[in-house]
Amino acid sequence: MAFYFEEPSRTFNEYLLVPGYSSAECRAENVSLKTPLVKFKKGEEPALSLNVPLVSAIMQAVSDDNMAIALAKEGGVSFIYGSQSIESQAAMVRRVKNYKAGFVPSDSNLSPESTLKDVLDLKEKTGHSTMAVTADGTANGKLLGVVTGRDYRISRLSMDTKVETFMTPYDKLICADLGTSLKECNDMIWDNKLNSLPVVDAEQRLHYFVFRKDYENRKNNPNELLDENKRYIVGAGINTRDYATRVPALVEAGADVLCIDSSEGFSEWQKLTIDWIRENYGDTVKVGAGNVVDAEGFRFLAECGADFVKIGIGGGSICITREQKGIGRGQATATIEVAKARDEYFKETGIYVPICSDGGIVHDYHMTLALAMGSDFIMLGRYFSRFDESPTNKVQINGQYMKEYWGEGSARARNWQRYDMGGDAKLSFEEGVDSYVPYAGSLKDNVGLSLSKIKHTMCNCGALTIPELQQKAKITLVSATSIVEGGAHDVVLKDAKEQK
Repeated sequence: MAFYFEEPSRTFNEYLLVPGYSSAECRAENVSLKTPLVKFKKGEEPALSLNVPLVSAIMQAVSDDNMAIALAKEGGVSFIYGSQSIESQAAMVRRVKNYKAGFVPSDSNLSPESTLKDVLDLKEKTGHSTMAVTADGTANGKLLGVVTGRDYRISRLSMDTKVETFMTPYDKLICADLGTSLKECNDMIWDNKLNSLPVVDAEQRLHYFVFRKDYENRKNNPNELLDENKRYIVGAGINTRDYATRVPALVEAGADVLCIDSSEGFSEWQKLTIDWIRENYGDTVKVGAGNVVDAEGFRFLAECGADFVKIGIGGGSICITREQKGIGRGQATATIEVAKARDEYFKETGIYVPICSDGGIVHDYHMTLALAMGSDFIMLGRYFSRFDESPTNKVQINGQYMKEYWGEGSARARNWQRYDMGGDAKLSFEEGVDSYVPYAGSLKDNVGLSLSKIKHTMCNCGALTIPELQQKAKITLVSATSIVEGGAHDVVLKDAKEQK
């Protein structure tokens, strides 16, 4: 006879936190959101930790190298999507690891034969007014000069005027030698009242720019997540089919942590993948696994050697696994049960295996609930897909700006390795949809607001750390009527025009 769970599975929306005693120390600026990313033994420190409990989903519409850099600046980690060629994914990882905070590769480049029209077109495309003029027009060509806004704000110039006639030539530029430290570059900028500083090698080839405006930006990123070489930490998704060739390429490219990407992870395929990694790399390569929704699934992956375990089946906004297959579980219930299993495993073995809640986050307060229920960190797809840094197109729908967003289980993703074990390049059926989400602006602004809400709510619960929140949190179920009561009700809202 089938096993029946006694209680219904529930979502985050069915719970609220009940405030606890808040001491005078409970202020948002005193809250630490640092949390382990990978497993560790009792009394030891984890090899990798997050400064904020957010990671971006292993999705084409979410996590590329641009997202990885932006999120690492805020203290989280992106898992670059694996539903692409091994070479392409490794190149994205390499770009993140080669990115140096403060040293910016030039993305606006001209040749001496380029015209004022080319300058204006390039500015329209990139939004940048500082442009390198190199012998071959590439980002790393021999630097011949620089064009800035003040060089072409001359009304008498015709559109076909060549940049070599109005650029600031190399012999008039102040440049830094390759290998100059960031501090020294910033000193040169301030001492010489520059807005930008080219960094060149002995052959005069351009490598980077250092910008005055970035100095303040770097001061505003106190949580940035760096490895021992001060490079941004980045993750990458893998599958259970081509791991023997994909994993070595990603490791060579510098990936700090891997994660098996699957809609359902309680399987021998994940064990075989982890076994292969341990046999070839030991514990030096960190790999998460999942997804599971109960204690049995967690225990299986923990005993297989997973460095963290992801929770969630069918709870994502673009996921239709539950609709198509009838499998899954409410995300709150799954998180609560797996967190309990994680703690029991820790008591038995002395090994703490972090858990990641993946899916089911609709409102910012759901993040705090997920953490209070036991999650060490949260994986988000829709949330990050709305930002400038996501790799999808921004489009206008009925007068509103939107971003494209599709699931890895959709036909558009063509992610056969994640779902079908057969060799045919087609999905038997879809487990994800193709959609739009409202455009929300920059990652930094939105993440900052969400983290502020988490910190303030933690203070309401009397907690200054995530483990303390999990110990002190008081969580209550709410009725359908209570959910309605939680929003604005029994009033007539003013529209935006009237408020102005």
